[in-house]
Amino acid sequence: MINIIPAIDLIDGACVRLVKGDYEQKKVYAKYPLKMAQKFEQQGIQYLHLVDLDGAKARAVQNWDVLESIAKNTTLKIDFSGGVRSIEAVKRILETGANQVTIGTMAIRQEAVFKEWIQTYGAERFILAADVKDEEVFVSGWKEATGVHIDTLIQKYLDLGIEYVLCTDIAKDGCLEGSSINLYTKLIKKFPQLKLIASGGVANLEEIQTLDEIGCWGVVVGKAIYENRIQLEDLATLSTK
Repeated sequence: MINIIPAIDLIDGACVRLVKGDYEQKKVYAKYPLKMAQKFEQQGIQYLHLVDLDGAKARAVQNWDVLESIAKNTTLKIDFSGGVRSIEAVKRILETGANQVTIGTMAIRQEAVFKEWIQTYGAERFILAADVKDEEVFVSGWKEATGVHIDTLIQKYLDLGIEYVLCTDIAKDGCLEGSSINLYTKLIKKFPQLKLIASGGVANLEEIQTLDEIGCWGVVVGKAIYENRIQLEDLATLSTK
């Protein structure tokens, strides 16, 4: 079964959701991320996608205390992203308790540096973030087009041992309009060894079941949880035990 990965996006230490990555379209859903994470855990969820939006904007991790509190007070397997720009930050994230670090911008803008991180900590500790629009990769909080096709990016890092890829369709994120089933199907067929994590637009359980059927390893669910479109109790029944 597909792995269910709830998202907690952080601004000023609170759980928020943006629409298409736009900081001006922000809605605060919970003031205490730890309580939300514990709620996920109590329902049998095993994974957490923790995004430091302050860090992404500042280009340096900001919400260290939230990562530490969730890591210390839950058994969730955390992947952390947002503002990771140095090997010192990677080291601290892993030592603080995250299982994996999700990397997007650095994989495009600083390839040599990211390759060094992979060699130092092992490919299994990283998730490649491929944020796309019309199959072109975007970086820097989805604001910069790179001219790089998603297939090219994935192949490059598969060759370096990366197995996990978190693919977000920018046009769908935070919109509850459905995820990019066709894109994910195409990627899984082309890269069968890939552990593909779908993200963006997930609106209901039926869609998650479809993502499972096409072979996605995991799915990030955010706004649908916070807007009560999907109940945690139902999500838990779909999770890998």
